[in-house]
Amino acid sequence: MYFVVVLLLFRTLSMVNSETWSLSYIYTALSKPVELPGIHEFTAMGLLNDKQIDYYDSVAKKKIPKQDWMREKLPADYWEKGTQSRKSKEQWFKVNVNILMDRMRHNNTDVHILQWKHGCEIDKQPDDTLKFIKGTDQYSYDGDDFLAFDDATMQWVAPVDQALPTKRKWDGVQILNQYTKGYLEKECVDWLSKFMAYGDKEFRRADSPPKVYAFAKKAKTAGHVRLTCMATGFYPKDVLMYIKKNGVQLTKQDGVQSDGVLPNDDETYQIRMSVQIPEADKETYECFVNHTTLKEPIWVKWDGKCCDCSQVTVVVIVAVVLVVLIVALVTSLLVLWKKGKICAGNTGALPPTEIQGSLNGNGNGAAILSMPVTTDGAISTSSDSGQGSNERLEREAMLTNEVTTDGASSTSSDSGQGSKERLEREAMLTNEAIGE
Repeated sequence: MYFVVVLLLFRTLSMVNSETWSLSYIYTALSKPVELPGIHEFTAMGLLNDKQIDYYDSVAKKKIPKQDWMREKLPADYWEKGTQSRKSKEQWFKVNVNILMDRMRHNNTDVHILQWKHGCEIDKQPDDTLKFIKGTDQYSYDGDDFLAFDDATMQWVAPVDQALPTKRKWDGVQILNQYTKGYLEKECVDWLSKFMAYGDKEFRRADSPPKVYAFAKKAKTAGHVRLTCMATGFYPKDVLMYIKKNGVQLTKQDGVQSDGVLPNDDETYQIRMSVQIPEADKETYECFVNHTTLKEPIWVKWDGKCCDCSQVTVVVIVAVVLVVLIVALVTSLLVLWKKGKICAGNTGALPPTEIQGSLNGNGNGAAILSMPVTTDGAISTSSDSGQGSNERLEREAMLTNEVTTDGASSTSSDSGQGSKERLEREAMLTNEAIGE
């Protein structure tokens, strides 16, 4: 047990004192154009720490910088080579999205998407050395995983049967797999290091501690709530968060869910973790958060309250009260009418002590009832000089409670300055189709 505690403490300290950086490139190809603004048949973009640094699409057909420091630090030759590289990839994707449609037995009626993401992630240590964490080289089709490179075994992994022909073909060229591993672990990291230096001022910002909240909302499962721990506004990105029940950390096996660390609009970050628990649960739940800006971890205890659990009850009560008031009002009007208090006709004016003051007079002492009547969606006014029939009043009473439902809301680096070997591989990949 002591060993586990020491190991956990070491892991906490090492994560808090390091800083994670990533460089990735994402290519997206559609099977056919769509008439939507900003959506193109082919797009490619580079991301440094999830911030866009360059961009290319099938309309402009030019690789452009998205950060001032990229424009200032990199020569025109970099952008020219990058443009040619992405043009060749655009053609490669056009061929291969059609190959996959045939393999999946899809026609061109719907839009299909082939996407490729590759890049690397490192830890910047306190002494400024860079430690490789992982490389990513993966393909998806229509949002589902299609093929991914295993850096450890230098083999492609096929999660679906339709990807097996491509896996066999690509694994048959081991020199390409060796290059892919070399790119992820070395060349990508070199470019990441260079970009980190170029954009140091832009990416350097004042450290910001997290603000931590614990709250619960009604869950989809009856009798349950979803308890959420949220930390937001922190920088840098690395953070540790746990949900604890009676001091014991909950895990995925206990139903804990999280999308991981996500960016905020102000370049800080946020993270949420949640778990479903019985609404009547009286155990102690706490959110644990640790961050490099904190002298000691933050503990926030859930107060046991549910934000929206009582809203349904309140709505029902208000609705019932309104219905009772409407029924009482309609009943009172009918009683007054039967007693001759309303619609006195031409026999004379209503006594001044009656409800005449609350109704419109017709100049002859008789009351006029003006009620909006809905006919085929139009609003009209039914005016009566005190001669209304029983049928008309019943119809008007019905209309006051009528609800109209009609119409209701109702694989090469794109870093530009690659080696001769990389450029040769790029030329090979241009012809290395997914199909056999």
